[in-house]
Amino acid sequence: MMDGETFELGLRGIVPDERDQIARRLSEWCDSEELDLLLTTGGTGLGPRDVTPEATRQVLDVEAPGIAEAMRAQTLASTPLAMLSRSTSGVRSGCLIVNLPGSPKAVRECLGVALPALPHALEMVKGWRTH
Repeated sequence: MMDGETFELGLRGIVPDERDQIARRLSEWCDSEELDLLLTTGGTGLGPRDVTPEATRQVLDVEAPGIAEAMRAQTLASTPLAMLSRSTSGVRSGCLIVNLPGSPKAVRECLGVALPALPHALEMVKGWRTH
């Protein structure tokens, strides 16, 4: 992350592993225009209830696949399980959504990969709200 960059926690919630409920919450929070960045945790694996990527894609205006690709590529160096992640990312209503894995260790590792690019990504995303 760039020097001096900070993030403020705006909202936090838990949603059941139900595609429609996840999509509805993502839409509500992004459309409120109060959030610039929405991070999800969990639901990105291969299990039958892992539906977060599908719910996310359902509500995106545009995908930003490079974020998830970079997280997988970098974390693959430390665990072969990274290749099982189906995380996605993209923009809805001027809010960047990034799916993170469920384990705290994997979240830290993936955020370590994504954080350096987030300030620039968020500057670019602001254009969604001003155009």
